[in-house]
Amino acid sequence: MYWNLPEMEITITENKITINSDVLKRQVTCTVLMPEENYTAEPFNLLLLNDGQEIESLQLKETLEELSSDNRIKPLIVAAIHAGEERIQEYGVAGKPDFKKRGAKAALYTEFIKTELLPAIVEYTGIEKFETTAFAGFSLGGLSALDIAWNNPQLFDKTGVFSGSFWWRSKDLGKGYTDSDRIMHNVIRNTAQKPDLKIWLQTGTKDETADRNKNGIIDSIDDTVDLIKELEQKGFKRPGDIKYLEMFGGSHDMATWAKAMPKFLVWGFGR
Repeated sequence: MYWNLPEMEITITENKITINSDVLKRQVTCTVLMPEENYTAEPFNLLLLNDGQEIESLQLKETLEELSSDNRIKPLIVAAIHAGEERIQEYGVAGKPDFKKRGAKAALYTEFIKTELLPAIVEYTGIEKFETTAFAGFSLGGLSALDIAWNNPQLFDKTGVFSGSFWWRSKDLGKGYTDSDRIMHNVIRNTAQKPDLKIWLQTGTKDETADRNKNGIIDSIDDTVDLIKELEQKGFKRPGDIKYLEMFGGSHDMATWAKAMPKFLVWGFGR
């Protein structure tokens, strides 16, 4: 039987590791947040997080310490991957750049995650098997996290998307665009077999003001709700497989995502 220490103050350590990526042809910085040693005999969980350079804005260390000390989440290690100068090329949907050819290196980023980052985390932590492995991100980083987890369910159990860029499209709005040009929706629609994956999605009612179809609902929400419909067509169920959080007054910023983060962490790693 595993033991734990409820109602104790848990300190989260913060260390940076650098990976000299042969795949991306650059150095990748990763901030690793993990509980102090020897506080539990339970198995650890792992969360990969895109845009890891924003962990201070997210108040992530403080959130992890509070949730861990209150015994609300299982032991969790977060590997926060700092975005590089080519973020808009490395994030996106692998093999499917958008209409401006952005996301052209998304397949390379996926390969980096699989063949370089995950082995580096195993080496750094000394943990070869995690109870749950998840991937999350914000905006375009959220699209990236979903795409990578969706196509690699043998590596990831869960994924979290905060205000995901599900508008990512193969055709410009002024050049005959229809909703069928949304790239991630098509990936889901054209996937032959439902992956074994749990998916958490968040939007804010002030994510943006754009409303392509003039239905009074901003595109961020419309695109996310439509993505959920595609997931349901694939056999995903709510709330067992899909969790959707719509934050009234929530904006497209770190302050909003910081407020949503505890809900995601408890969903993904809660007791």
